[in-house]
Amino acid sequence: MGELTRIGDIRRRTAAAAREPLWRNLLGEQLRERRLDQGRTLTETADAAGMSPQYLSEIERGRKEPSSEMIAAIARALGTSLLDLTWQVADELRRSQVVALRTAQAPAAPQRATRAEGTVRLALAA
Repeated sequence: MGELTRIGDIRRRTAAAAREPLWRNLLGEQLRERRLDQGRTLTETADAAGMSPQYLSEIERGRKEPSSEMIAAIARALGTSLLDLTWQVADELRRSQVVALRTAQAPAAPQRATRAEGTVRLALAA
């Protein structure tokens, strides 16, 4: 029989996945940012990389997981290296991880008592 999964385990995995972005999303953001900084269109960049503009668009939106050969071709088309591009994506991943850790370690805000709860506490304290 299969192993039972606890609701708490599912919530923790889901929360961790929500905090940590996917590599393909960060790569796509980096590619689009570089392309736009150069004032280039999808079509121009895709032609230079040897792919369709639709495929490049899907990569930029994080919908496709391109091969290393495709990533290298896009990097060349944007006048950068695979190493530089990978370094930038890794830096973004590190930054997002630091933010997630800080958020997870931040103390929870104290909850404010409602007026009725405060009255009950005062009555119990007396």
